[in-house]
Amino acid sequence: MTTLTEFFDFAGRRTTLATEVRAGLATFMVMAYIIFVNPIILGYVGVSGLEGKGLPFAATLTVTCLTAGVLSIAMGLASNYPFALAPGMGLNAVVAFDLVAGRGLSWPEAMTVVFLEGVVITLLVLTRFRQAVMDAVPLGLKQAISVGIGLFIAFIGFFTAGFVVKPASGPLPVGLGPLRGLPTIVFLIGFVLTAVLVARRVRGGLLVGIVLTTALAVLLNGLFAGWKGFATPGAAQIPAAIVQAPDFSTFGRLDFGLFAKLGVLAAVLAVFSLMLSDFFVAREASSAPTAGCHVWIGCCSSIRSERPLAASPTRAAIPPTSRAPRAWRRAAAPDSSPSWSACCSCWRFSSRRSPASSRRRPRRLRSSSSAST
Repeated sequence: MTTLTEFFDFAGRRTTLATEVRAGLATFMVMAYIIFVNPIILGYVGVSGLEGKGLPFAATLTVTCLTAGVLSIAMGLASNYPFALAPGMGLNAVVAFDLVAGRGLSWPEAMTVVFLEGVVITLLVLTRFRQAVMDAVPLGLKQAISVGIGLFIAFIGFFTAGFVVKPASGPLPVGLGPLRGLPTIVFLIGFVLTAVLVARRVRGGLLVGIVLTTALAVLLNGLFAGWKGFATPGAAQIPAAIVQAPDFSTFGRLDFGLFAKLGVLAAVLAVFSLMLSDFFVAREASSAPTAGCHVWIGCCSSIRSERPLAASPTRAAIPPTSRAPRAWRRAAAPDSSPSWSACCSCWRFSSRRSPASSRRRPRRLRSSSSAST
């Protein structure tokens, strides 16, 4: 236990083993949707006209879990950063519906495109060119990217719950769902339950909400739907076996024949398009966290650069009676050393106080003039 604490520097990061275990379980639960969504997209599950032309479900699930597990462990051991890596949602649809269904590539040829763009990204990381470009990207754009990936994940949840559907006809790509059925009921109950737990700051509230919602889905699916209430294969069902041998039938299959099928220029452009998306777009997996994910996760977890921002307000610009966040006013005291960080939708301010100034200060009352501004 002492070796584990010292290796991951729990004291320096002001955390404990119990906290890290809860955080790891919550992170796994939040990311677990990838285990099923990735095989569904790459397997054309529920897509009329493409049934049976996608990757096998079991093999894709195996590779998805293997990738996430190995890379997340490597990130923790090599960098001591709590960044979980997994196959990203978004580019899998591009590979499935553009490269394979649209351009006629075989699955090994399409995966070769992904492999080549990963090699290019790795070279850019090793040469620090990617870091230089990321430093030049405005911070607001990085924050917007993290919001975009959050909206995308929320859209997947709405689609799975039946709130939005793909219309059979019409000009719109999505439409309002019938708002009935077991997925919708489970979504509403789970969302309200998790929101209440998180709002009341229950320790591990997100994890508890996910576990209780999952148990509720399994119970309702078995009692009222005959285990057929969810379209996703294996969702809300009791597994037939606790342990099953993984399927490695698609592992490591590459085919460089794409250059002959598409042409050298078209193949290079396909690799460049995926590389450009990986370069900027925030997602869950990459050789290093991309712009939006890096800023959002790093700032919200207090893992950030200590370099001050040029546009940071000075202490004199934050009067004690203003409506600035309380942490800003409290940190404006002469004995605090400020460091700024950007987090999601707001500026967060943190200060390292000296031991002599760690006692609480009396709260100042707002003046009537400041309260009316």
